[in-house]
Amino acid sequence: MIAQLLLGLSLLVLLHEWGHFAAARAFKIRVEKFYVFFDAWGKKLFSFKKGDTEYGIGWLPLGGYVKITGMVDESLDTEQLKQPAQDYEFRSKPAWQRLIVMLGGVTVNAILGIIIFTGILLYWGEKYIPVSAVKHGIVASEFAQEMGFQTGDQLVSINGKTIERLDEIVSSEVLLGTNASIGLMRNGQSVEVTLPSDFTKKLLETDKTLFLSPRVTFTVGEVMKGMPAYEAGLQQGDKIISVKGQEIAYFDQLQDALKAHKSSTLPLEVLRDGKNVTLTVAVSEQGTIGFYPEVEALEAATKSYGILQAVPAGAQMAWKVISDNVKGFGKVFSGDIPVEKSIGGPIAIAKKMYGGVWDWYRFWMTTALLSMVLAFMNLLPIPALDGGHVLFLLIEMAIGRPVGEKVMVAAQYVGMVLVISLMVFAFGNDIWQHLLK
Repeated sequence: MIAQLLLGLSLLVLLHEWGHFAAARAFKIRVEKFYVFFDAWGKKLFSFKKGDTEYGIGWLPLGGYVKITGMVDESLDTEQLKQPAQDYEFRSKPAWQRLIVMLGGVTVNAILGIIIFTGILLYWGEKYIPVSAVKHGIVASEFAQEMGFQTGDQLVSINGKTIERLDEIVSSEVLLGTNASIGLMRNGQSVEVTLPSDFTKKLLETDKTLFLSPRVTFTVGEVMKGMPAYEAGLQQGDKIISVKGQEIAYFDQLQDALKAHKSSTLPLEVLRDGKNVTLTVAVSEQGTIGFYPEVEALEAATKSYGILQAVPAGAQMAWKVISDNVKGFGKVFSGDIPVEKSIGGPIAIAKKMYGGVWDWYRFWMTTALLSMVLAFMNLLPIPALDGGHVLFLLIEMAIGRPVGEKVMVAAQYVGMVLVISLMVFAFGNDIWQHLLK
């Protein structure tokens, strides 16, 4: 988990800062430092100097930076700005050149995201579960039932558009839209469920983003020794067909039946080698008996891409990340999504996005997503971020003169306080959410 996080962040930070560095050098602007991760308080893991630039790796993996000569940045080196401007300094260059330098990082992140998404489509294709493979309908969680869904419903449409893939039910159109309408087939009848405007907020408060899941048949898998199922004689390969006379066809039915008879002993009828066998099993306080199910496999589909199809599709995936972030910010500011559920730091990224198993598909997909998020976040018009510098440059180009140095320095202080506060909140929220689990 940590290795994936560090590798992903190193790649993103390195290329982001290289975007600024390459643009600056193209306009013959001196770059004093190029660091991956921060060398806070002068501490660093590694460094070397080549030409006018010191290259290094800092110890604090929360980002990186390039120190460009003659620029008001997070170093707040105002002494340098008191000296006469040199032709190799940032402040000596035309506004349009400085604008390109400031947009270099987000441009590289955007291109990187498109390249990675395109590569994923070319190498792995697009894997998904067709909604037609969900033959037995869906299992509606307690929250989903409150929204109007029922177990056994067949997914048909979202806002009038036919659902082709199972993951569409957790798409941005549903989670970030407003009053999404879900078309269903229920017992042969057409039904429509309209989600409330605060649906996403309520969903996040339940901590169950998977509010619908496929309904599946099952057989008994591994039976744990010493548990009630083992003591009752349940065997791997058995098919449970009834619990206390209640017919069982799907795994969710077994779960519901056992939860309804917690801390009790009941008859369990199984099909074994073509014969019905009745067992007596004790149900735990948690409503379990102690075995792993072997559930019915859903037939997945893969859409293959050639290079001519993968490039525009990869660009579309990248753009969707940006548009989803815009919608997500709108939901946060409107109060539809709780702030504590929408902002996470490195711990949340490592646990929820990269995960504890090294899977190259998931690694590259997560890295591409983060690359686009990094591009979006850096474009926000907050002083200390690239977007703040871009804003001041646009103002300069509009009024025909640079914004005053005192204003720039003051804005940089404000921006740094905002960014540091956000980082502290993200870290604190990570730790708090971890403690709540």
